[in-house]
Amino acid sequence: MAPSAAEADSAASSSGRLLVLYASQTGNAMDAAERVGREAERGGCPAVDVLSMDGFDPSRLPSKRFVVFVVSTTGQGDPPDSMKGFWRYLLRKDLGAQWLKGVRHAVFGLGDSGYQKYNFAAKKLDRRLSHLGAERVVEIGLGDDQHPSGYEGALDPWLLSLWKSLNETNQSLLPRVSDINDPNLSTLGDPKAHVIYYSSNEVSQDSILSDPQKIINSARTMSPALQFHNDGGPPYMLQMVANQRLTVEGSDRDVRHFELEDPSSIQGKSDDKISKGSAVSSLMDRIKLKTFVALTMDIASASPRRYFFEVMSFFATAEHEKEKLQYFASPEGRDDLYQYNQKESRTVLEVLEDFPSVQMPFEWLVQLTPPLKKRAFSISSSPLAHPNQIHLTVSIVSWLTPFKRTRHGLCSTWLAGLNPRKDNFIPCWIRQGSLPPPHPSVPLVLIGPGTGCAPFRAFVEERAAQTVAEPTAPVLFFFGCRNQDNDFLYKDFWLTHAQDEGVLSSKKGGGLFVAFSRDQPQKVYVQHKIKEQSARVWNLLLSGAAVYIAGSSTKMPADVTAALEEVICKEHGVKKEDASKWLRDLERVGRFNIETWS
Repeated sequence: MAPSAAEADSAASSSGRLLVLYASQTGNAMDAAERVGREAERGGCPAVDVLSMDGFDPSRLPSKRFVVFVVSTTGQGDPPDSMKGFWRYLLRKDLGAQWLKGVRHAVFGLGDSGYQKYNFAAKKLDRRLSHLGAERVVEIGLGDDQHPSGYEGALDPWLLSLWKSLNETNQSLLPRVSDINDPNLSTLGDPKAHVIYYSSNEVSQDSILSDPQKIINSARTMSPALQFHNDGGPPYMLQMVANQRLTVEGSDRDVRHFELEDPSSIQGKSDDKISKGSAVSSLMDRIKLKTFVALTMDIASASPRRYFFEVMSFFATAEHEKEKLQYFASPEGRDDLYQYNQKESRTVLEVLEDFPSVQMPFEWLVQLTPPLKKRAFSISSSPLAHPNQIHLTVSIVSWLTPFKRTRHGLCSTWLAGLNPRKDNFIPCWIRQGSLPPPHPSVPLVLIGPGTGCAPFRAFVEERAAQTVAEPTAPVLFFFGCRNQDNDFLYKDFWLTHAQDEGVLSSKKGGGLFVAFSRDQPQKVYVQHKIKEQSARVWNLLLSGAAVYIAGSSTKMPADVTAALEEVICKEHGVKKEDASKWLRDLERVGRFNIETWS
């Protein structure tokens, strides 16, 4: 049967349209997706749509002909929040092997090879699309934060292959494909944001200005870079009531214990305002310009992206600055830009100071400055033990760049400087973490060196509170730090629960095992303690224990996993392959959980 005229028109329309779907947690995938869209438009693509996955109806996917997916991976191989609904739809059992027949797709992933499940979300998506009948335009691209040029080290060659393959597939899709990488044809266009300014005497007072939650919600809604988060303002404004240093004063590591409680509100003031424009979402009426910048634009921490330098070049009046910026924005200057910018953690403010002739309009700054993203910390307190409080265990971040410049983490440094005796209110978003809370009847093997102990302090507090009302299962806790005297975090807490009838006491079948890596000539880590307690670990595993690992994403998770495999091999008398399968089976049923961070 021949297609109808409407179907033919629809097919022709689809064949000249490119859909770019992204799933971003911090903004990098969104930035990469927007670059895909810009280059496609430069190549003459008749229509390009760049959308967040949570803004697209997945049931419409079969009607598309060319789709590019740009997907980041978070945590232990998890998809970004904006991808979860889309991914659940793709896993429906009623979608057959031909559901996406006729759809041509390409997937680019953003990840970090320092994590065990590197680019897991992108890899799973690519396989699932193929299983549903979609055909790859090019092989999956895998961006790696560990690459000397960051994720763009893989994105640049991948895009070249994508445009070549798409042009060979359908020349009408990219009629000017040679223009994409022609530097002489680069044009700027108009910014997506539109700003209207008001003086303070032109603006009436609004109730929003007296509510900090509404102020933050309004500012985040106004930001184009934060629209993909789709999480609104903070549901809680908590007051800091404790700021305690856990490591010894003067040591090279500053780890703090913070206690936050009871939402409250504070008064705001009014002067210059920023108002919504046609392309800046549905905004609350008006907000202070300074407040908008402070709450949405990461001008003093995150490094600007490559397109930022390209736009700067259009507004540079000094010729040598223009040439330098054009070089940084070119493929030839990619590695030098990475060394200058990301490796040195240069901020938006620092880059603008380095190129004083650039007078970039505020509309472009709004569009291009990386968003001020939320920082995630594990809650280290039990709601049973502290029903009106949240405790956090935070390492105050600082590091040296390759050129020996000291950099400081934005959020942790801010928290450390707050005085709990004053009215300091913290905007908080509370989400369920990747470590599911265990049932009191489940035995636990907890491994948390350094600040990885944070969620397990909450677990132990919770179990201690539960023992008052019901029997609880044993808990083994393995903690590691450098020195017993300098950074044994929560020392008194652990020792108290390891005594008498405590949750970690031997009388309860539990145990506390601490590795001090630098208190003796030979390094001792948590994996060594696990192997020392091989029989106890195995007996608890046989009795149905769940294993939880938390801490640094570098070597620790792999080393701990290898130690557990050795325990299984030794005590169960099996080969390494069988021990690995044993742990994978535990993971599948929710009894092997890992939460790591950089």
